[in-house]
Formats: sequence, structure tokens, C-alpha cells
Amino acid sequence: MPELIVLAILALFVIILLMKGIVIVRQAETMIIERLGRYHKTLESGINIVIPIIDRPRPIHWRYAREVRTGTAVTYSLTTRIDLRESVYDFPRQGVITRDNVTIEINALLYYQVVDPMKVVYEISNLPDAIQKLTQTTLRNVIGELDLDETLTSRDTINAKLRLILDEASNKWGVKVNRVELQDILPPKDIQEAMEKQMRAERDRRATILIAEANKKAAVLESEGSREAAINQAEGEKRAQILNAEGHAEARIKIADAEREAIQRIAGALSATNSDPAQYLIAIRYVDAIKDMAAHGNKTVFMPFEASGVMGSLGAMKDLWKHTP
Repeated sequence: MPELIVLAILALFVIILLMKGIVIVRQAETMIIERLGRYHKTLESGINIVIPIIDRPRPIHWRYAREVRTGTAVTYSLTTRIDLRESVYDFPRQGVITRDNVTIEINALLYYQVVDPMKVVYEISNLPDAIQKLTQTTLRNVIGELDLDETLTSRDTINAKLRLILDEASNKWGVKVNRVELQDILPPKDIQEAMEKQMRAERDRRATILIAEANKKAAVLESEGSREAAINQAEGEKRAQILNAEGHAEARIKIADAEREAIQRIAGALSATNSDPAQYLIAIRYVDAIKDMAAHGNKTVFMPFEASGVMGSLGAMKDLWKHTP
């Protein structure tokens, strides 16, 4: 009976050893195994066989600092498994001095990933704390080379510089820094008020410039419109004068044609009496002139120097009237 108890105890011990010797590692995780205090191997995801008591996982003590409303909280973590996924670390807000001696507060996000678990365990004692301190000092150095205005407008440049420096420095720790993002950049309150005033002044200046440019453009368009209107008016007056002159010319031509035809007819009528058509026309003009003078109330009668010629013309008119049917 005691033998059975001993065998049962041995069997239970063997089963426990076998159970302890089987280690299941989840996907995207790994474990560092030490044999008798020295590094033995790195366990991959899946089922792994170790020797109990001799092989033991290396415990990892990590310290995390995070920002809370009342200040900065520190969290300690003890684990034997290393997460191979990309992790994000939110750093607490810190004061940084720019090149023009302005103190600003900045908090950043760091995205990193473990690529060599052995270096993470044996090359650095506390990876999160080391990354935080490295990021803080690097951030101070980068911001210290920039003015306040450059800091506020060069986030992409700052992120790229931080990522390059941190990735190079953390490479010996078995960590790959994928991305660094600045969340908030908070200048002092008086600087913020000055920036707001400057921004309002800049907007007012731009508005004044836009109004001046609009007025200038309106004045130019108005002057161009007045000029085109004057040109069009001048063209119209020119065209009207041309048409008026052409009308007068045509009228004078028609009057001349009518007079020519009338003279020809008078000459034909006077040819029967052997009278001079010129004398007849002079007499007609003389009679018309006397009518005009009488119509205006003139009491003085002007007689031409060649009165005899005028009388002869009147005789020609008398003869023409006699022969006119």
C-alpha cells in the first residue's frame, strides 16, 4: 500500500513537470527563457517545450508614466511576456524652451515596436522609462533650435527629426520607432493673447488690402467704361456728321440738277424770243431779293449799278410770260 502511494506521488509529480514543461505563447507575443540564470532561447508563438525548474522565464519590470488631470501617474508592470505588436506611449506634458526663450508645454505620442526581444531584456533595464527620457531630451534639443513661430508651423519637420533620432538611438535596444506625433503645443497665456491680437491685426490688414484692391479694380473698370462710352459717342457723332454731310451733298446735287433742268427749260423757252437766259435768271434773283427786303421791313431800296441791265432782264421776263401758253 505505501508503494502505491509513492508511485501515485511520483506520477503526479511527473504530470506536473510535464505540464510545467509545456508553455503556450500567444500570437504576437514572445518569452525569454533562462537556463540556470543564463539566456537560453526565445519562445515563439505556439506550443514550446522547456525543462521545469532549470528553465525559467525572465521577469520584466517596466515603469510607465502617464499624464492625468492632477499630475503625472506612474504605473509599474511585471510580466514575463513581451508584446511584439506596435505600441503607443502617451508622454506627459513637459515644458520646453524655444530658441527665442519662450517656454511652451508639449505632449507627444510615440509609436514603437519590439523587433529584438533579447535586446529589449538585456540591453536596457526599463524600456518605457528609457524611451520617455530619450524623447524628452531629444524634444528639448529639437525645439531649442527653433523659434516659437517655427515650432507652431513645423510639426511635420519636428516629428520627422524626432523619429529619426529616436529610431537611431533605440536601435541598440531592439526597438523600432515608427512614428512620433506632437499632440499639443501650448504657449504661455500672454503669448497666446499676443498671437490672437497679431492674428486679428493680420486679418484686418488683409481685409483692408482686399477692399483697396476691389476699389482700385472698380475705378479701373469705371474709367475703362467711361472711355469706351466716350469712344462710342465720338464714333456715333462722327458717323452722324458723315451721314449729315452726305445728305447735304446729295441734296445740293439734286438741287443743282433741278436748277440745271430748270435753266435748260428756261433757255428752251427763251430761245423763241432770242432773249438771254442769264438776264432772266438775274431778274429772278433780283425780284427774290426785293421780296426778302420787303418782308423784313426795310424802307431803303437798293438799285444795282447796272440798272439798265436789270430792266432788260425784266423785259425778258415780260416776253417770256407773253409766249407762255
